[in-house]
Amino acid sequence: MRLPGHAHRRHPDDIVIGPLDLSAHVDEALAVQAVAFGLGPDEVAVRRQIVLRHMTYPGARALGATAAGLLVGFIYGMPNDRGHWWSTVVEPYLRAQGHDDWLDGSFVITELHVHPGYQNRGVGRSLITTITDSALEPRSILSAIDVESPARGLYRSLGYQDLARQVLFPSAPKPYAVMGAPLPLRRR
Repeated sequence: MRLPGHAHRRHPDDIVIGPLDLSAHVDEALAVQAVAFGLGPDEVAVRRQIVLRHMTYPGARALGATAAGLLVGFIYGMPNDRGHWWSTVVEPYLRAQGHDDWLDGSFVITELHVHPGYQNRGVGRSLITTITDSALEPRSILSAIDVESPARGLYRSLGYQDLARQVLFPSAPKPYAVMGAPLPLRRR
């Protein structure tokens, strides 16, 4: 699969980071997410509709990571809007910590997933720094499962800090943390 668009960033291991038409490649992306995040077919079907809806929002954009023509990672996000479902869920938690102002002027990382066979190679780091480097907003926010994990370690290394913890999403079995960072993200 060749990604449409302009500049492609070649990565070690011949992984290419570039623009991704996520609506056209939603099934490939969700296959990566299913393996990386342990999703079943019913969850994938629900997320498919969510992704397709998100990609119609103003400013939504996606990047993909390909190796040998196969999608091995992806990220997408958009300028945050307080009217979006995610914002309405996290707002009370952020407000309780004095951080609800982060919902304004932020680029939200909606999803970032890398196939387990390609993790720990800098692919996630390349995806998140590349997408946020083009953001017009002065900061970025995201949510991640609230456990010490490689993902949370990556986010911290980029400058993300916890804004709220133990955030409960209606259908999620585990609590999340909301994290925020000024842009551009910190480099090593």
